[in-house]
Amino acid sequence: MGRPIKISLESGHKVDWVKEENYLFRLSAFRAPLRAWLAESPQAVRPERFHRAALRWLQEELPDLSVSRQRDRLQWGIPVPGDPSQTIYVWLDALVNYLTVAGYPHSYAEWWAAAHHVVGKDILKFHAIYWPAFLLAAGLPLPQALYVHSHWTAGGQKMSKSLGNVVDPLERCRDFTADGMRYFLLRQGVPDSDCDYYDDKAVKLLNAELADSLGGLLSRCTAPALNPRQVYPSFCGQCFPGAPAGGAGGSRAGPEDYALLARVAGLPATVEGHLESLQAYKALEAIAGCVRLTHAFFQRHAPWKLDPADPRERRWLDTVLHVSLECLRLYGTLLQPAVPGIAGTILSRLAVRAEERTWAGLSVLARLRGEHCPFEGRPLGPDPGVLFPRLERPRGRRVRLETDGDTVLPEARPSTQDSGVSPPMP
Repeated sequence: MGRPIKISLESGHKVDWVKEENYLFRLSAFRAPLRAWLAESPQAVRPERFHRAALRWLQEELPDLSVSRQRDRLQWGIPVPGDPSQTIYVWLDALVNYLTVAGYPHSYAEWWAAAHHVVGKDILKFHAIYWPAFLLAAGLPLPQALYVHSHWTAGGQKMSKSLGNVVDPLERCRDFTADGMRYFLLRQGVPDSDCDYYDDKAVKLLNAELADSLGGLLSRCTAPALNPRQVYPSFCGQCFPGAPAGGAGGSRAGPEDYALLARVAGLPATVEGHLESLQAYKALEAIAGCVRLTHAFFQRHAPWKLDPADPRERRWLDTVLHVSLECLRLYGTLLQPAVPGIAGTILSRLAVRAEERTWAGLSVLARLRGEHCPFEGRPLGPDPGVLFPRLERPRGRRVRLETDGDTVLPEARPSTQDSGVSPPMP
């Protein structure tokens, strides 16, 4: 038998035991104030899972923290003032940069009063324990909040150059477009737990939700065959009254239609709540769900079957298009932070001006409430063509090996092919 050694669970490299003399920070003295801070501020570390993890660390005694290294072992760092034999511990140096970049010590207070940190879960302890302790020791205020995210993995493993499983985001932006990559990462990324990346998942999601669902809805609702004048259609309150009329008085809207409008009316508040809690995937999920409901509304009333020469049929056709475009206008506005290019294309097609693309302009279907709609009768913007090109997986270089080594998926590339609506993702 050989001599036993210890290895790092993360890197697999050999771990050597060394001893050296360092300066220590009395971290143990700040255990009680740190526990009080976290206990009194449940929103200080989010999501809740990571807040609980920080509190668990504080249930045990905190050892004092080495804040320097011997200079002969670490030459490239900042020397300890007054002791050139020691180098400042890299994390102490790095964390203080949060202050200096805000203007410390001269003009930092205004910025620091609103400090929020976004960090990976692997450096939670540095930010939820060490950094607050340093600030308390210096008599400085703590950050408003720490937002913690988990990791993207590949094949169930952490991405690593040594494993050769690193996914190049710039390369994938060329494959899927920047908006496509942004949408996929935000739609599938869950802050609480790691997410596994592979190209096939991205292709399926982007084709379903951007190319087919969102792109198909915009294409169908603005088609010259249904809207030959290419204007924002008018709304008929008799066909679609403010409250369900059960077919009386010429009403053609049913209970499912009012359920759609109730869901859409509450969407801005739903999205805002999810974004405020850094649950972007839930915000995009809510929007995607409403897009599917709008598709169902459009399909249910089949405006292509209506006779535009019949005045009654024409009023209902225009109303169906008006409701659909109002929903699309809302979705385009809400999607701006996630996919600015796609959202801008939708809003430009609907002739929504720059000053009308704000959160304050999120009220939809004003005519349903008997109010004026500034978009009604406005000429639509230029036809952009395909909103998002469908992606296909042509034969080409390999992009992912399954963990069992049996399955190979080829690289995805944009296709100029457009299609109808696909079923929701499982």
